[in-house]
This record gives sequence, structure tokens and C-alpha cells, in this order.
Amino acid sequence: MANHKSALKRIRANESKRLRNRYQLKSTRTVLKKLRQSEDKKSAEELYKTVQSMLDKLVKRNIIHKNNASNKKSGLKAYIASLKK
Repeated sequence: MANHKSALKRIRANESKRLRNRYQLKSTRTVLKKLRQSEDKKSAEELYKTVQSMLDKLVKRNIIHKNNASNKKSGLKAYIASLKK
């Protein structure tokens, strides 16, 4: 157990940040799954804009690595390109 007030505060702050990061990552994964299940090209392109923005925000906040986001975006672009109109 921590002995200093600052260490106790750091534990509380880390926990709240961990929960916030987990929520943001989980909501992004949910939209990714929704995009991968869509069969309409038009709706997939609209969802892609949202997913791209969410991934970029995760990178900016150091929740995921930039290459991870880049790989996801490129895979999704390929999936959208393979869809029929």
C-alpha cells in the first residue's frame, strides 16, 4: 500500500484514466465491428469517417500505437473497396 498522499492520489488518477481509456477503446471497437458487418458501401463509407476520426483520437491520446491505427484504417479501406454498391 502507498505511504504518501501523492502516491494515493496518483493511484486514484491512474484508475480514472484507465477506465476512460478503456471506454474509448471499447466504443471504437464496437463501431469497427459495426462497419465490418455492414454490407452497403454507402453506409460503410459514412461509418469509415467516424472510425477514422476515433482511431486518430486514440493515437493522439497514446491509447493505441499509430501503426496499429494505420493498419486498421488500411484494412477497412480495402474492405470498403471490395463491397458492391
